[in-house]
Amino acid sequence: MSPTQAGHPSVPFLDLAAGVAATRTEVQAAIDRVLTRGWFVLGPEVDAFEQAFAAYVGARHGVGVASGTDALHLALRACGIGPGDEVITVPNTAVATVAAIEMAGARPVFADIDPITMNMAPASAAAAITPHTKALLPVHLYGQTADLHPLLELARDHGLRLIEDACQAHGALHRGRPVGGIGDIGCFSFYPTKNLGGYGDGGMAVTSDPHLAERLRLLRAYGWAERDRSVIRGVNSRLDELQAAILRVKLTHLDTWTTVRRALASRYQNALATAGWLTLPGDISYGRHVYHLFVVRTTQRDAFRQHLAERGIGTLVHYPTPIYLQDAYRDLGVTQGACPIAEQAAAQIVSLPLHPHLSEAEVDLVTEAVLAFTPA
Repeated sequence: MSPTQAGHPSVPFLDLAAGVAATRTEVQAAIDRVLTRGWFVLGPEVDAFEQAFAAYVGARHGVGVASGTDALHLALRACGIGPGDEVITVPNTAVATVAAIEMAGARPVFADIDPITMNMAPASAAAAITPHTKALLPVHLYGQTADLHPLLELARDHGLRLIEDACQAHGALHRGRPVGGIGDIGCFSFYPTKNLGGYGDGGMAVTSDPHLAERLRLLRAYGWAERDRSVIRGVNSRLDELQAAILRVKLTHLDTWTTVRRALASRYQNALATAGWLTLPGDISYGRHVYHLFVVRTTQRDAFRQHLAERGIGTLVHYPTPIYLQDAYRDLGVTQGACPIAEQAAAQIVSLPLHPHLSEAEVDLVTEAVLAFTPA
């Protein structure tokens, strides 16, 4: 718990230092192992982590890259997607999803979202398909799985690739299967704030298709079939040994941390069930939520956040503006009202503190502050 603010104990939105402390001894030993070996890029630590993480998500191959954005970008390129092609995704994700599509040379097309899960609505995705569509790119937003069965059927019926943006969903389940290992390629980020986060940037693309795996490995390192012999045009996007060693340690704790996240989310849900003015997240029939974020909705967001801030409670908004309404993407020509459910959600969402090193007492402080809010 942080120092008091205006007489209230403070609960920050996130405490990365607590996460460092929880695994410091194990992580330090892993770092020392790398330093002693003197091999820092694409070595035995990366290889071991790729195998362990791919197995964790039920895929045969893992390809470590420099970031989650690069995982998405290279996944698209591995699938042969480029200029003139369209990729259907959602507008309420991190801008990285769309940046990756454009890095591949393709055009993003936006489908609206389901009002409950805030993930891609299959019917809206179906309506967005054109002769130029080459892939569906659903996002497992906030740790909640997208409804993959109808999306997989849609992809099969139209000859499309399905690439999962699982950057916020390490360990989430869709009908008992880990997300990321279900579509053609699954993409993960290991940014420090993620459920499985490193101490810097990192990412991975996973697949059970050996051809796609080989394409991904070529693309991440200049298209080299062997050093200084490029067989395709690639880039430099490699997960380094230090991050892989750290992530190998943290992967062994991920299931425990997920259990804690889900227990804290349940504590929030039980305490806030009487707040009828607040929409709460939760599991859906086909999935297990891993609560990368605990996102509630209210029509009085600004007043609500101010109320919590005055009581020392940290909040964030993920994400306040649909991508097509942001200045950088106005030239896509998508106007307001194109995805009304996503636009409505963007105006209402608030992320409350939730991480595996948050105490039950801190959750109780947050819920007390939430319940003290009086809607106008």
